[in-house]
Amino acid sequence: MLKNYTIAAVILLTGLSSFGQQLYFELGTTLSSFNYENSQGRPIDNLLSQSKSYYGMGYRQSINSDRTLFLSIGASYTNYGAIGSEPSIDNYFEWDLSYIGAKAGLGLKLFQLRDLTFLANLSMASEFLIRGTQTINNDVFNLVGEKEFNNNIFFLRGGLEMQYPISRSTAIFAGYTYGKSLLISSGEISEKLTFNAHQFGLGFIINLPRCYCSY
Repeated sequence: MLKNYTIAAVILLTGLSSFGQQLYFELGTTLSSFNYENSQGRPIDNLLSQSKSYYGMGYRQSINSDRTLFLSIGASYTNYGAIGSEPSIDNYFEWDLSYIGAKAGLGLKLFQLRDLTFLANLSMASEFLIRGTQTINNDVFNLVGEKEFNNNIFFLRGGLEMQYPISRSTAIFAGYTYGKSLLISSGEISEKLTFNAHQFGLGFIINLPRCYCSY
């Protein structure tokens, strides 16, 4: 019986290894906006979004024999920002934040036009603040260690991607995703903050040496 289980495990691993195993690298722009409520529960209505950069890399593998469904895991470095003012009290404020994260996602091949492939993507990520400042008029405050910012962000994202092969082992892709964070807050603090983020990116997908994948 043990021999039969061993043979079955080998067959399963062989089948999985025949699916596409790839690395991906991406960079792009994050257009972020903040929804903020102060300790009195009052929102800041005139916050403006800012454009910042993001970077990502990870591993991707097809998980069905038709290579239409993909599982990915990876890491990201994302910058978020927002600016605003409160004319009634003559205040100017700005946030500049950097988070490092780990994410997992699923990609679904929608259709193909010659060599151009279109996919839909869903992902979730957990991100942690590694650098952050808040500017109020001429005063700058370090946000690392502040409880309402230092809790990790849990992000849900969805988007579309276009993929085009440039060689037998490499493809280039471009994509758009929209993401929204779940509530960021501390149980001891009544301030609340959530992020909305539009991301536009470019990247490369590279086949691993034993991946004989067609794009």
